Amino acid sequence: MRSKPPSSTSNSNGLDQIVAAARRNREQRERDYREQALKLYPWICGRCTREFNRQNLHELTVHHRDHDHDNNPPDGSNWELLCLYCHDNEHQRHEEALMGRGGADGLGRQPGAATYNPFADLRSLLGGKKESNIK
Repeated sequence: MRSKPPSSTSNSNGLDQIVAAARRNREQRERDYREQALKLYPWICGRCTREFNRQNLHELTVHHRDHDHDNNPPDGSNWELLCLYCHDNEHQRHEEALMGRGGADGLGRQPGAATYNPFADLRSLLGGKKESNIK
């Protein structure tokens, strides 16, 4: 008798567990460095200078200056506290700067940029004639 191949539900359950564990670990890391940053810095947005208290503290985020969430020195030198709006704006500016440096693929192509050249085979479509005005 042949054994049945493993069902996709057992594979997806294993994947679900891995994803859940990764999320828990990330959330724990975020809690740890957030708590540290809130102890180190005043509860003020580093950009717009909005002040925060216990009622609205959930709107104050920890921004990694080098955009590396694994770079969490104990002195907090890679962190700054930003409100939700300034944090979103900072990440948007970072993404736009990356696009200006040649896009995500590093070849100068912007994501979603057209790669089709409708005139690539124009000479053969015109019958291969070599006229002086066709270059």
